[in-house]
This record gives sequence, structure tokens and C-alpha cells, in this order.
Amino acid sequence: MIFHSPFPEVPVPNVPLTDFVFGQAGRFADKPALVDGVSGRVTTYARLVEEIRGAAAGLARRGFRKGDVLAILSPNSPEYVVAFHAAARLGGVVTPINPLYTAGEVGRQIKDARAKYLVTTPQLLGGVREVARGAGVEELFVFGEAEGAGAFTSLLGGGPETGGDAKTGGANVTPVAFEPREDLVVLPYSSGTTGVCKGVMLTHRNLVANLSQIKGAGHDWENDTLICVLPMFHIYGLVVILNYGLWCGSTVVTLPRFDFGQVLKTMQDYRVTLAHLVPPIVLALAKHPVVDSYDLSSLRMIFSGAAPLGAELSRACSERLGCDIVQGYGMTETSPVTHISTPERNKFGSVGLCAPNTECKVVSVEAGEELDTGESGEICVRGPQVMKGYLNCPEATAQTIDADGWLHTGDIGYADSEGYFYVVDRAKELIKFKGLQVAPAELEALLLTHPSVADAAVIPSPDEEAGEVPKAFVVVREGHALTEAEVLSFVAAHVAPYKKVRRVEFVAQIPKSPSGKILRRLLVERERSRES
Repeated sequence: MIFHSPFPEVPVPNVPLTDFVFGQAGRFADKPALVDGVSGRVTTYARLVEEIRGAAAGLARRGFRKGDVLAILSPNSPEYVVAFHAAARLGGVVTPINPLYTAGEVGRQIKDARAKYLVTTPQLLGGVREVARGAGVEELFVFGEAEGAGAFTSLLGGGPETGGDAKTGGANVTPVAFEPREDLVVLPYSSGTTGVCKGVMLTHRNLVANLSQIKGAGHDWENDTLICVLPMFHIYGLVVILNYGLWCGSTVVTLPRFDFGQVLKTMQDYRVTLAHLVPPIVLALAKHPVVDSYDLSSLRMIFSGAAPLGAELSRACSERLGCDIVQGYGMTETSPVTHISTPERNKFGSVGLCAPNTECKVVSVEAGEELDTGESGEICVRGPQVMKGYLNCPEATAQTIDADGWLHTGDIGYADSEGYFYVVDRAKELIKFKGLQVAPAELEALLLTHPSVADAAVIPSPDEEAGEVPKAFVVVREGHALTEAEVLSFVAAHVAPYKKVRRVEFVAQIPKSPSGKILRRLLVERERSRES
């Protein structure tokens, strides 16, 4: 059964991304586009466009051309946006790099992406200068000043180096002939469904389509103030928060890293109305006592993504803060949004409905046969937001996108009778208990409903009789007491016998990626090392 979007089809303009995002910026010329949440520095829409044009002119004078790759290794900052769109305006490709990467990981991505230039920060420069040069980077820039790299601001100023000031610099850039359907604009890296990190080729049309799809679902954020604490190197932060927010005319308040107290203070001080978050932050908002010390009354909606958010946790956070909580779903390979909710069309626990112009189906994991409403299987999607493919990995591309254009997400889920989708787990993370499939995410969502549980993760634990049994790693709420027996009995009372948690380990924290996904492999590796 193929599921279609209940939202009307939307036109997808065949234009470059930067032209699309800032095409109506003149309407918001004097409005704050970006605010540095730490310093309070404001960049208006007019100034942002000027800086992008100036930086593009500066990069062009340095020899940056269409098809060249600019690597950005930096925490969130207003300058990140300028660098991204300066490269995009020239027809270049941006490969965003996680600033928490080791030097070796940075070098591998730069080399694989064939980055020509690297923009980073003074704090990160020393650790990556040598690997960047070794990977073929021709020139280094920093947001700020540091010995051994050019200041990114030098691209914005006047003089022979850039060919003009920020206001006129754009005039010195030779117009670029774009083919939005074919030309790449961003090259993020993802493990996808195969586990090996690969460059995801996303075109101008991919991103323009996804922005149009979000708008087509009914999200209009022109009058909103957004907080951008999710990393800009992640597709969610880059596309949904930054580019969609700026296209709408929102004010985006940036934070360089996650600190819960700083997030709360920023939302209070800047009267944030819309927060894009991930489940661990929603969990903290629902349960942490410090939340009561801040005035979050301006918050009208929380948009959660990057990992499934359970119904009970959604409800608890919504009731505590008095705001709507909606979910979306997608992946790097889909630019990222494929499913979306709105306050008017929302079910707690659901990742939403098919986005406009998007088809979805659920297929059996073993045979690949199409399943019906209510039946769990692998979610597959098809639409204009689906990537061009993996960089230099035709086999991985063919494994992910079939001959009919269906992208196989590797996620297990189902759709209800109204077309709302629910994500149960990753196919490769399913626990096989005596041949029966157990979804860790389902048990994690259940554990988080326990009043004494602050956080939890579930993994397969080797077992001689059953093959694998579910093991829970549990973080106990401050001031609460909890025993293994209590955890086991709580889960057993709510699930089928084969899904019961059989082992419990109490830990101080659950390892997670910057985007909020549980790093189960670290827990699995720890468990295996104990068994050996």
C-alpha cells in the first residue's frame, strides 16, 4: 500500500538555493535575521545578504569556483550562515564537519569530499591544520583571527583582496549558470543504513523542494523567534532551522553548543517562540526541576526530530510548558524532511504525515513486500527531496535507492488508518529474542514514563538460551531511588513477555551524538567486551 500526502502538491522552483532563501529578504531588511545568543550581536537581513555577497566575492577572488568544495568545521555561529551561502552562491559545495571529530576523522572527510578550502575557528585550527593540508586543502580561514590562517572577515572588506566592500562585492562575481537538479550544494556525511560514513549528495533542488514542502504543510514562521542550539553541521539544524527559518523571515538565535541552563536562559531572554529540539532536550524540559526557574511562556511550539519521541513524554512536556509539541521525520539522505506534523494535524507519538509531494510505503524486512495499515516494516519514501546518491559509492546508493526511486530508510515503523506514521526502531538495531523482534526504542519510550527514570537506553545483550535479551541502561532521577527488580517489573507489566527487559545496569548518563541519537554501538561494544 502506497501512502500519499494529505497536503496539497507544492510547486518546486528550479532556482539556486541562495536565491530562493533570500529572494524575499528585502521585505525583512531591517529585521534581525541572526542573533548571537551569547554576545547578543544582531545581524539584520539586509546586512546578512551584504555579507554573503561580500564573502562570495572574496572567495571568488581567491579562486573558488563552481563545483569546488568548502569544508566548514565550526560550532554554531552567525558566520557559519555567511560562509555556507557564500559558497552556495558561487555554485560551490559545502561539506559541514562535526567539530567534535578527531583530527583523523576531519582529515578523512576533507579528503573524501576533496575540499579546496576549510573554514574553522581559532580554537580548532591547531588540531586540524596539518591533516587539512595533508588532505589537499589549499587555504585555511578562521572565524576570528589566528596565526597560520586567513581571517574570514578579510573576505568581506574592501580592497584588492576582495574587489569591493560588502555592499558592492556581489557585483564582482561572474554570474554562475546553475542546473539546480544536478548541481550539489551541500555534502553532509552520514552512515546511512550501511554503517560506513559516506558523503550524501544533495542538490539545490533537493533543498529548495524540502523548504517548499515544509511550507506546504502549513508551517509559517515569519513572526517567530527560533533558537538554534542543534548543530548547523547536522542536516536538521542546517535546513529546517537555518534555511527554512531565514526563508520565512524568522529571527534565529544561535548558540555554539548545548548547555541546558544556557538554553533555558536564551529562550527566556530572547522570548523564543519556536524551539527545534531533540528528544533528550524534550526529556529535560519535561522532568528537570530547574525548568521552573525560567519564564518560558513565550514558547508556542516545540518541533522535535532526529529520533522518535514517545507519546507520554510529548504529553508531559506539552502539559508542563503549555505549548504544542509536534514531530517530524527524515534523514540526511532526504534533505531531511519526509514526514511532518502541525499543531492542527498532530498525534502524540507520531512522526507525522507524508510531506507534500512525498510518497511512502512500508515493506516487510525479509521479503520486501508492501504492508498495510498497522503493519510494521521498513519505511520507504519517494519524492523530490531524495538525495542524488552517495559520493563515489554507487553500490551503497543502489542498496539505498531502488530502481523505482524508493529510498529504503532502514527504519522500522507503521502507519495508522489516518496516515500518521510511527517509527519503532532502526532495522539494524532490532533485538532478536528467540527469533522474535524487539524494538529498543519502544522499551526506551516506556522506561521514560517511569517517574524515577531520567534517561534510558536498551541494547541486545548476548544470551546462551535466547540468543539476545533486552538490557536496559538506566539513569535514575536526582533524589529518587530505583532497583533492578522495580525496573524489570515495571516493564513486564506493560509489554508482551518476549519484550521484557531481562537485565538492568544503572549509569550516570547515556552516550549520545550531538544530534541527540543514542549511541547504542558504544553500549553494545561495552557489553561485548565484558562477555569476552
